[in-house]
Amino acid sequence: MPAVRGDGMRGLAVFISDIRNCKSKEAEIKRINKELANIRSKFKGDKTLDGYQKKKYVCKLLFIFLLGHDIDFGHMEAVNLLSSNKYSEKQIGYLFISVLVNTNSELIKLIIQSIKNDLASRNPIHVNLALQCIANIGSREMAEAFGTDIPKLLVSGDTMDVVKQSAALCLLRLFRTSQEIIPGGEWTSRIIHLLNDQHMGVVTAATSLIDALVKKNPDEYKGCVSLAVSRLSRIVTASYTDLQDYTYYFVPAPWLSVKLLRLLQNYTPPAEDPGVRGRLNECLETILNKAQEPPKSKKVQHSNAKNAVLFEAISLIIHNDSEANLLVRACNQLGQFLSNRETNLRYLALESMCHLATSEFSHEAVKKHQEVVILSMKMEKDVSVRQQAVDLLYAMCDKSNAEEIVQEMLNYLETADYSIREEMVLKVAILAEKYATDYTWYVDVILNLIRIAGDYVSEEVWYRVIQIVINRDEVQGYAAKTVFEALQAPACHENMVKVGGYILGEFGNLIAGDQRSSPSVQFQLLHSKYHLCSPMTRALLLSTYVKFINLFPEIRTQIQDVFKQDSNLRSADAELQQRASEYLQLSIIASSDVLATVLEEMPAFPERESSILNVLKKKKPGRVPENDVKENKSPTPMATVHHNNELYTSATGQADLLGLSTPPTSQPHSSSNTGVLLDVLGDIYSKPCNNVSAQNSSIADFKKFVCKNNGVLFENDLIQIGVKSEFRQNLGRLGLFYGNKTSTALQNFVPSLVWAEEQATKLSVQMKTVEPVLEAGAQIQQMINAECVDDYTDTPSISVSFIYNGVPQKISIKLPLTLNKFFEPTEMNGESFFARWKNLGNTNQQRSQKIFKASTPMDLQAARTKMIGFGMQLLDGIDPNPDNFVCAGIIHMRSQQVGCLLRLEPNKDAQMYRLTVRSSKESVSVEICELLADQF
Repeated sequence: MPAVRGDGMRGLAVFISDIRNCKSKEAEIKRINKELANIRSKFKGDKTLDGYQKKKYVCKLLFIFLLGHDIDFGHMEAVNLLSSNKYSEKQIGYLFISVLVNTNSELIKLIIQSIKNDLASRNPIHVNLALQCIANIGSREMAEAFGTDIPKLLVSGDTMDVVKQSAALCLLRLFRTSQEIIPGGEWTSRIIHLLNDQHMGVVTAATSLIDALVKKNPDEYKGCVSLAVSRLSRIVTASYTDLQDYTYYFVPAPWLSVKLLRLLQNYTPPAEDPGVRGRLNECLETILNKAQEPPKSKKVQHSNAKNAVLFEAISLIIHNDSEANLLVRACNQLGQFLSNRETNLRYLALESMCHLATSEFSHEAVKKHQEVVILSMKMEKDVSVRQQAVDLLYAMCDKSNAEEIVQEMLNYLETADYSIREEMVLKVAILAEKYATDYTWYVDVILNLIRIAGDYVSEEVWYRVIQIVINRDEVQGYAAKTVFEALQAPACHENMVKVGGYILGEFGNLIAGDQRSSPSVQFQLLHSKYHLCSPMTRALLLSTYVKFINLFPEIRTQIQDVFKQDSNLRSADAELQQRASEYLQLSIIASSDVLATVLEEMPAFPERESSILNVLKKKKPGRVPENDVKENKSPTPMATVHHNNELYTSATGQADLLGLSTPPTSQPHSSSNTGVLLDVLGDIYSKPCNNVSAQNSSIADFKKFVCKNNGVLFENDLIQIGVKSEFRQNLGRLGLFYGNKTSTALQNFVPSLVWAEEQATKLSVQMKTVEPVLEAGAQIQQMINAECVDDYTDTPSISVSFIYNGVPQKISIKLPLTLNKFFEPTEMNGESFFARWKNLGNTNQQRSQKIFKASTPMDLQAARTKMIGFGMQLLDGIDPNPDNFVCAGIIHMRSQQVGCLLRLEPNKDAQMYRLTVRSSKESVSVEICELLADQF
C-alpha cells in the first residue's frame, strides 16, 4: 500500500496501534522483529527512499528504542535527515541523534559538520534545532567543537531573541560539562549585559547562565549585581498588565524574579554601593508589602507564584542579615503562615524561621511564635513538619526559655515518632548542657531522657553527663542520689544501669550514710540488674564492684563471691573472665593503700567542647541550626582506655579513636607483687568511646590495606564492602563484594570509578558493571582489573551511589591499589644486597629517607608482619643489627622494572624509626618511603 503523505505518518500510527494491541510480550517482540526486518531491507535495498519515508522509518526505530530494544542501524539515515530543509525531517533526525548516537560514534564528525551548517543558517528554526541537539548531547566533544560559535551567537546583535534564549541555555549545559568553554575578558561584560535585554525570555535564560558562572568566578561577574537589582526593581514595581506575556496568574515574571533573587544570594553583601543596596531593600520591602495585599485570584497557582517570590526574597533577607527591619518583617510574615491550612507553607515557614532564629536582629521576633511552634510539634499530622518544628524550637532556645522548651520537648518525646526520637534526644541534651544554670536540673533532664527514650540515647549523651558530674563537686551527691532512685524502677533501661554503675562506683559513698542507700543496698540494687544486661554493661558493673571494695570494705566478701561465680570466672566472654579473675586477685592480695591508689576517684577532665553537637551534625548535615555548645566549655568524654568496644580498662590500651579525650593519667606503681595487676589496672575506669565515623573508618581501613590484600574495606549501617585481591607482576585483579545489610532493596546501585585523567595514564583500571538493584540481605561481586603502566602516587577511588528508602546515598572510598602492590619479592644474599645498596646510594636522587616517631608502641613481631605484607622479600640475617629490617623487591610496570631496596631501623629507647629506601628511580623511592612510614 503506498505511504500516506503528510505529517500524520499513518504507517507509524498503525505500527504503534499494533504494538498496543499485542496480548503478550512474545507477540510484541515478534511484531517488532518483523518491523525491524522491513526497515532494514528498505534502508539496504531501496535507493529511492524520499525524506518522508526515511523520517517515518527513523521514527519507528525511535519508538522501538523507547520500548527498551537495542537499535544497531539507521544512524546514517538519521544523519542524512539533518541536511533536509523540511523542519519535520530535520527535527526527527536531530531527535534520533540526541537519543541514540554515542559520542564515540564514527558519525560524530558528520553530525558536527551538519550542526555547524545549521548554526550558520539564516533560518532561526534550524539554528534552534542545532542548539537543542548540542545541549541534549552535552558532551566534551560538543563543547570543544562549538565553544567559540555559541558565545558569539549569544551576544551578537543580529541574533534573534528566540535563538539567544536557546544559545544561553545551550551554553549553560556545556559549561556544566566543560567549564573552560566560557571565554573571559570582554565577553564577561557582554554576557552580564544580557540582563538588560528587552526580551524577558532572553533575560530569564541569561540569569540561569550567569548564576552558574558566578558560582565559579564571583569576582569576575560582580558587575551583574547592579543590573540584577535594576531588573528586579522593574519587575516588582510593574503591574501584571505591563508584563502581560510574562505574567502568571497576576504575578509578573515570577520565575525570573526567583532566579534574580537567587543570583543575588551569591554575594555577601549582595551590593556594596549604597544606592544599589537601597534599591534592593526597596524591592524586598515591596515584595513583603505585596504579600499582605488581598489575593487577586482564588486559584492555587496565584498563591504558589506569589509565595515562591516571597520565600526567595526572605531567603535573600536572611542571607544579607543586616537590615533589622526587613528581618523582623520577614519573621512576622512567616508567623502568619504557621497557621495556614497548606502543609507545605507551614513547613517552609518553619524552615525559614530556623534561619531567622540565628540572627541577632530577628531572634526575639521568632521567640514570639513559641507557643504556635510548640503546638505544631505536638499536633501536626505530617511528621516532616513536626520535625521542622523541633528544629525551630532548638534554634530559638536561649537562657530565657530553655527550661520551658526542654520540658516541652521531653513531654513530646514520650509520643514522638520513632524516626525523630534520636535527634530530639541529642537536641535536648545539647540545650540542657548549654543553658544549665543549676546542674541538678541538667542531671534530671538526662536521666529523664534515658527513662523516656533509653533506646535512642547514644553513648555520647550518657558519657557527657558523667563527665560533667565528675567535674562539678556540687552536683555529685545529688547525681548519686537521683540515679540510685532511678535504678529502683522495675523496668530500668540498660543505659540507666551504665550511668548508675559509673556514678555509684565513683560517688556512692556520698549517699551511703542513709540506711535506705547503704553500701549493701547499693550493691544489691546494681547486681539485681547484672544478669539482664549485655556483656559490655556487665564488664562496667564488675569495675563498679571493685571500686566498691575500696569505698566500702565491709562488703568485700559479697563482691568477691560475685567475682568467684562460674558465670564470671568461666564466662565465654573473654573480657568478663579476665576482669573477674584480675579484680578478684587484686581484692585478695593488694593492701588497702594499694587499693586506694589503684581505685582512686577519677580526676577532673580538661575543659573542652561537647562532642554531642558533632554527632547531631553528622545525622543532619547542613540542617542543624547554629545553636552550638560554646558558652559552656564542658569536659570531654571520660579519659580512660578503650578496649574491644567495651567500657573500663583492659590489659591493652589503645589511643582515643575520636580525639575526644586526653590520655589517661599514669598511676603510681607499687613495688609489691601486685605490680602486674597494677599495670593492667592503671586506670580502672575507661573512657566511653564511640565508634569511628563511616568516613574515618574507610580512611583507616584503606591504610591497613597497604600491607594486606583481603578484608572489609568499608562498612556502615546500610552496606558492607569487602575486597579480595591478587597481583602478578604489573597486573592486578580486585573482587569487590557489596553486601546489603538492610531489609530493603538498594535501588539505582551504581559504583563508578573516580580517577584523574593524568593518573589514568599511569595506572589502567577497568571496572565491570553490576546490577542496579542490590536486594535485601544479598551480596554481589564486582571485578576490577588494573595494570601498572608507570609509577604513580595517588590511588583511584570508587563512588558508590544508591537510593535507600527514597533517600539518595553516596559513599566514596579509595581502592587498595597502592604502588607497592606490584612488587615482586627478590631473594638476595648479604654481599649482593650491600653491593647494590652502595651502588644506589651514590646519588641522593635515587634514595628517600624518613626519620619519624612511632605512632604506636614498638612491637617488632607486628612490624615484621607488616613488612612481609608490604610485598617485598624480607631478608633475614643480613643486617648486623638483628632488630633492623632489610627488604628487596622489583616493581613491575608496563614501561619498565624498578629494583628497590629498603632498610627500617627501629630505636626502642627513643621510640623512633629511620626508614631508607633506595631504587633506580627517585619518584619510586619517595612513594615507597611515604607508604611504608605511614604504617608505623
